[in-house]
This record gives sequence, C-alpha cells and structure tokens, in this order.
Amino acid sequence: MQGRLQQLALIGYGLLLGLLITGILLVMGRRPPGQAVVLRDPPTPIPLRIHVTGAVVNPGVYTLPRGSIVQDAISAAGGLTPRADTRALNLAQAVLDGDQINILALPPTATLTPTPRPTDTPAPTITVGPGTSTPTPAFTTTLAPVPTSASVATGGLININTATLAELETLPRIGPAIAQRIIDYRTANGPFTSIEQIMNVKGIGPATFAQLKDLITVGP
Repeated sequence: MQGRLQQLALIGYGLLLGLLITGILLVMGRRPPGQAVVLRDPPTPIPLRIHVTGAVVNPGVYTLPRGSIVQDAISAAGGLTPRADTRALNLAQAVLDGDQINILALPPTATLTPTPRPTDTPAPTITVGPGTSTPTPAFTTTLAPVPTSASVATGGLININTATLAELETLPRIGPAIAQRIIDYRTANGPFTSIEQIMNVKGIGPATFAQLKDLITVGP
C-alpha cells in the first residue's frame, strides 16, 4: 500500500513539473521577436571658420578642419608676406571657430636720399693775343638737382593716386599683394577722391586705415 502511494506521489510531481515546463514554454513563445540594431555613422565635425588679416598674401575668412593650428590658417591665406613680423607668433597654437589671426608687419625702413653727384662744367673759353700765355681753363662745380617723386606730397605724405608699388609698400601693414590691389583699384575705378576710399580695397579695413590716414593723401 505504501509503495502505491509513493508511486502516485511521483506521478503527481511529474504532472506538476510538466505543467510548469509547458507554461514556461508558452510564455517564452509569446515574446515579440527582437529587432536588429542599426549602427549610424558618427556625425561629421563642423569645420572652423577663421579670419586671417595683416601681413598675409590673401587676407580673408577661411574654412579649416577641426584641430587646425595657426600655421594651417596662414597657409590657407597664401602664406606670409616678406614684411611679416613672426617674432611673437606661435605657429603651433590651436585655433577655435571664429578666431581672428592678425599678422603684424615690420615697420617701414628709412629711405636714404641719394647724395647729388657734382658735375664739372668748364669755364667759358678765353681768347688771348699773340705772345700772351694761355691761362689754364678754370672749372666751376655745380650740383645736379635732386629728383623729387611726384607721389610724395608736401609734408612727406604718400599720394595713393600716383604712388608706385614700392612706395605703397613703405606704408604700415601694406605688403606687395595689397599694394598691387591699390594700383589695380585706381586703374579700374579712377583716382581716389578721398583717403577713406582706400578701405574699398580688399584687405584694408578700419584698423589698417587708422594706421594709414595720417600718412596718405589724394591731393597733388
């Protein structure tokens, strides 16, 4: 009798275990299928916009990749002019979006006035009679006039309507590229009527004009 009861108990346990397993299988079968994970490309970094001014070949606003340095900005602007002052410039410094990099120019060197060369002019011919000794001709020394430049007005101001490329380069912050633009501008548009019009030339802004206004003129 006792053995039969144990047998029935085992059968009951087996039924309960079967029902439990069946329930688990039904719950797992009702779970929604998983969705595939889609990996998106990383966002493209926004480039830097840098304003380069001063003693560079082509001043302006340039777009550079993230992580760029001052040297990259100068290269984008065409490089330095021969009169660029790099003594206090850190070419390895990182640049940030919206930075302005102003390259200073060396001060203009003093222009030496050539010493006038003396010219020897013989004295007038002297006619002597027979038996009179011929005097040694005397020479008078005169100085040749010192040539003056039509582009330098009274007071030492540079006339931006007549100045040559070399004369324009003596002005602060004016390199060969900007000096040529000044000449090209007046050739295409006629003479400047006021010194303020020089700011119409690309590369010359209010800061540069503030250093030029006391050194230039448009008058004769």
